[in-house]
Formats: sequence, structure tokens, C-alpha cells
Amino acid sequence: KPKFMANISAPKMPEGEKVDFDDIYRKRQEKDLAELQSLIEAHFVQRKKDEEELISLVNRIDKRRAERAEQQRVRAEREKERQTRLLEEKERKEQEEQRKKQDEDAKKKKVLTNMTQQYGTGQKTDNRRGGKKQTEREKKKKVLADRRKPLSIDHLSEDKLKDKAKELWDWLKGLEAEKYDLGEKLKRQKYDINQLVNRVQDHQR
Repeated sequence: KPKFMANISAPKMPEGEKVDFDDIYRKRQEKDLAELQSLIEAHFVQRKKDEEELISLVNRIDKRRAERAEQQRVRAEREKERQTRLLEEKERKEQEEQRKKQDEDAKKKKVLTNMTQQYGTGQKTDNRRGGKKQTEREKKKKVLADRRKPLSIDHLSEDKLKDKAKELWDWLKGLEAEKYDLGEKLKRQKYDINQLVNRVQDHQR
């Protein structure tokens, strides 16, 4: 024997029944097999659970992706509708401005035509006035003769004559004031007509 085994002796078997190593080995294998099956079952349970969570996660991702796609589609449609409304509003405003401009041009042309006609008529009237001056004067005399009232003052006393004279004087002053107002009104109208004609001619140029 080697020196380190000098004090080692073979173990003694305990007295009594024999130890069945095969049974111990078999039980050990059964125990290991049961633990292995338990581990396998736990693994498949966990794997199934993980697969269910993965499927749920994939479904949530797909759902979220579909929601985002729908949101983007809705936003795109709204933006398209907004752009369409803006374009329609712009076209409507342009058409309205063009229509207003055409109306204004038509009004200006109409005013110009009227003013030209009036100005031409005034010139023609002035040209014709020289030839008909005598006739107009005769008409004026006739009108004045018709409007002239005969005076019946022979039977009036001095006080009545004074009252009559005052009445005639007041009436004359009223006529003079009316004549002055009409003259000023005529001047103003001629001035306004000339200004409008000049503006129209400037606009045409």
C-alpha cells in the first residue's frame, strides 16, 4: 500500500438488511424525471404566456399603427379640404373684385357718356342760342306781360298808396333775392359740371 493509505481501512457495511442500490438509483431517476417534466411543463407554460403577450403586443402595435394611419388620413383630408376652401375663397374674392371693377368701369363709362352728352348738348345749345336769341327775348317779354299786374291806385288814399308801395317794394326785393340765389346755383352747377368733365377726361387719358 502506498504510505498515505497506511491508516485507511475498508468501510464496514452495516449489519441488517441489504441496501438495494438499484432501487435507490431507480427512485433517483424517477425524481429527476419528475423534476425535468415539471421544468418542461413550466417552460411551455411560460413560453405560451410569452407568446400570448407577444401576440397581444403585436396586435396593439398593429392597432396603434392603423389608428395613426387613420389619423394621418383624416388630417390629410382636412388639410386638403382646407386648401380647397382657401382656393375657392380666393377665386370667389377675385371674381367679386373683378365684378366690382367691371361695375365701376361701367358706371364710369355711363357717367362719362352722360356728361359728354350733356356737355355737347350745352355747347349745341350755346351755339343755337345766338340764332334764337331774339325769339327767346320775345318769349320772355310775353311771359312778363302776362305776369304783370295792372295797378288800380286811382281810388286809393295816401296811406293806402304808401302800403301798396311798400308791398311792391317787398315783392321786388323778394324777386331780386330769388334771382340772386338762382344765379349762384347756376354758377355752382356749371362749376361742378366742368369739374366732372375734367375728371372724366383725365380718367380717359
